[in-house]
Amino acid sequence: MEKPRQIAFDVLQRHAEGSEFLEELLTDEFRKQSLSPSDRGLVHELTGGVLRWQRTLDWLIDWRTKGRPQQSVVQILLRLGFYQLLWLDRVPQHAAVHETVDLAKEKGLGSISGFLNAIFRGVIRELPEVRRRLDALAVDRPAVRFSHPSWLADRWETIWGRDRVRVLMEWNNRPPAVFARVNGLKSDATRIEAQWASEGVSFAKRPQAWAPYAEIYELLEHPSISSLKSFQDGLFYIQDPSTLMAVHLLDAQPEQTVLDLCAAPGGKTTFIAQRMQNQGVLIAQDTHRARLEMVRQNCERLGVTIARLSVSSGVTHPELSLSFDRILIDAPCSNTGVMRRRVDLRWRVREEELKRLQEVQQRLLDDAALQIKPGGRLVYSTCSMEPEENQQVTSWFLRHHPEFKSVEARQLTPFEHGVDGAYAVAFVRQAAQESSPTNLR
Repeated sequence: MEKPRQIAFDVLQRHAEGSEFLEELLTDEFRKQSLSPSDRGLVHELTGGVLRWQRTLDWLIDWRTKGRPQQSVVQILLRLGFYQLLWLDRVPQHAAVHETVDLAKEKGLGSISGFLNAIFRGVIRELPEVRRRLDALAVDRPAVRFSHPSWLADRWETIWGRDRVRVLMEWNNRPPAVFARVNGLKSDATRIEAQWASEGVSFAKRPQAWAPYAEIYELLEHPSISSLKSFQDGLFYIQDPSTLMAVHLLDAQPEQTVLDLCAAPGGKTTFIAQRMQNQGVLIAQDTHRARLEMVRQNCERLGVTIARLSVSSGVTHPELSLSFDRILIDAPCSNTGVMRRRVDLRWRVREEELKRLQEVQQRLLDDAALQIKPGGRLVYSTCSMEPEENQQVTSWFLRHHPEFKSVEARQLTPFEHGVDGAYAVAFVRQAAQESSPTNLR
């Protein structure tokens, strides 16, 4: 039995039975297993593909089994087999069938091996009809064809329209591109391009209007990122271009006092330090010590020396009595703008969570408003595409804090900008005389 399929099955079974995210389960499994890079890649492909296409796979299973309910372990085996037959072209059909049937026997399910074999062989024989039905689903039931929850597809259609929602769902089902931001504290475009060329990295420059001070590249082909000396030396940071918009709006300057709230894993923190030229005070804060350790490691690798790390659940820094020139709130959110990167998120997010998250976001803004100097800038950002977490929070903040004005807001969407979904708005605290007397509290 081929080891990657065994591991993929075990991970998918643990995922179905527990509350952990896929990446957490894979990290735990790879820590215990000795696998080649290609085998790791196959485990990632099988687990991520099955979870990404889960709703479409379950529709296929329901059709091919005439609606008969299956045990959880059988459902997982059927998903694995169908995914390989219909989505994974590099796996020969006979190998997909043979390995999945053998996997069932390995797991003590030899009694259903004939059933599995018949189901898979039937799909191979009727492949044109299977593909025709999938094409019809794209028109009649796009949420099923593109494997998204109906409630989410319906709300997106209300917001964006049917054509854009289809593009968005297709986007979420494609593997994400790998983008790198050049670390200006240690390198520049000329140096990094020369080093990447020597390391066998194929790349293309991808400048973005919302991040004019960032040197951004798409890494088209490359060895393992962590094996690259340019990575180990901190010459670049892997980061989707959408995450740079908030730092641009923050406009942090050298010698300022800046707070990066919810700083982990450190991509925005290190870019803020670059914009500050490593001069000033930068408080990087997060609620979890383990996540803050990621910030420390990234700062160390990238040569950031001005960051002071703080574990706290509020805005006020516990060690220093500070008011800030700049505060960035990269708020906890539903993450609906990054679903292609977190393949199981679509099955976990709930519409009722938006209200709870909105309340958390409002509390963070309330606290931050007290810490900003007159004339200071407060930036609120999310990787959500939901109005409740973006435009509605912005409107709420301006109603409740008339001492602030909004100076710029922007929404990025995959169907318009070709990057992850994100939102950011910059507020400036006005001097007392700029506020209307009726608005003073």
